[in-house]
Amino acid sequence: MHRSELPEIVPIFPLTGVLLLPGMWLPLHVFEPRYRAMVADAREGGRVIAMVQPVVPRQDNAPPPDVPPEHPEVYPVGCLGRMERCDETEDGRFAIALKGLTRFRLRSELPLHQGYRRVVADYGEFADDLQEPDASLDPAPLKAALLRFGERNQLPFDLNKLDAVPGVALLNGLCMSLPFAPAEKQALLEAPTPALRERMLLGLMGMGLDREAPGEPHLPPTLN
Repeated sequence: MHRSELPEIVPIFPLTGVLLLPGMWLPLHVFEPRYRAMVADAREGGRVIAMVQPVVPRQDNAPPPDVPPEHPEVYPVGCLGRMERCDETEDGRFAIALKGLTRFRLRSELPLHQGYRRVVADYGEFADDLQEPDASLDPAPLKAALLRFGERNQLPFDLNKLDAVPGVALLNGLCMSLPFAPAEKQALLEAPTPALRERMLLGLMGMGLDREAPGEPHLPPTLN
């Protein structure tokens, strides 16, 4: 997709602890009515959906009792994805796969549409995101840190399977999949460049898992 084709208005999908980054894939199972409506509209339109995180972590995507479920405060930076796969079940649920395109900053929010939220997106400060998957990055420091991280936290990683993964894809894949706290994942998302994201990730991997990561999913994300 060319920058001139990026939509100004995008539907947002708030989900705690779940990141989407440029060039990466995110599978989602969708069965709540408002998000089924969002997916159906996207399928018939531009096929884009944006992932954002609520500011207050929500276990199993449940809102705090004093916040309407459709209006949790969300972080001001998210990532737009294109729906490359969309399978509908007989009961109207969806299994979709988003491919990350570019990050954006939320400038304003529009009224609800069929129960789901839409925002005005500003892509200006993320001009290089569409080319990020082709960026060059040495994977060796990440692999070394991942090996130490796995040994420290008794998490088995087969580094041989990562030999064919380009450096930026490895970086972004680790940011999306490793069990860090939601605020830490948001910081990784907002890092201005892959080099700065790598530096931040290496620091987090050095810290290990000595602290809680509330609301962090360990299975493929499901919206209920």
